[in-house]
Amino acid sequence: MSLIHWQPLKELEALRHQMNQVFDAWLHPDPEARSLSPIDGMAWTPAIELHETDTDVVLKAEVPGIEAKDLDVQVSEHTISISGHHQEETRTEEKGVFRSELRYGQFQRLIPLPTAVQYDQVKADFKNGILTLTLPKIESARKPVVKVNLEEKLREATTQHRQAKEHQEQTVHRRAEDALETMQMGDLDQATRETLTQERHQNEQRQESAHLRANQ
Repeated sequence: MSLIHWQPLKELEALRHQMNQVFDAWLHPDPEARSLSPIDGMAWTPAIELHETDTDVVLKAEVPGIEAKDLDVQVSEHTISISGHHQEETRTEEKGVFRSELRYGQFQRLIPLPTAVQYDQVKADFKNGILTLTLPKIESARKPVVKVNLEEKLREATTQHRQAKEHQEQTVHRRAEDALETMQMGDLDQATRETLTQERHQNEQRQESAHLRANQ
């Protein structure tokens, strides 16, 4: 068995074969008829089982009667291709006479993966006609589980709401003071208006400093 990287042209050809098999199954619903009418010599494909863990994608394929050296497995970031030669024996009985036939054919199956994998880190195992591939997920494709601290989030929301309300009240109060000072300054000379304006700015800076210290 060999593990090699993905070959796009070969994958497209295999996809064409699988589409032919779908049409063949539709035209010949009888399994025996399908086995007798293979399309391009690829009437059989291995059954597979695919599942995910937190860190890996695991694929199992049933390839009975096939040795590891006769399997060709190609892996890309999003696809697995399994191909080889399959031997099938059929036995029939007619008028007390038993007939046994051996059929040989090439097979290939493309399996799209549910998430991106590290195709150069594949682990393979082959026992009792079962091929098992373990493919580590790419870090960005993993789905971490994050525990939400509800108490902390509620405290943050309460603090943000309080700060927003205080800021709104300060803005309204400041605008009222500005309007009152504007009305009062209309009767003052230039020097007095500048002095009052400077004192107001200093008072605002002291209030902001006190507010920052209170929130630290």
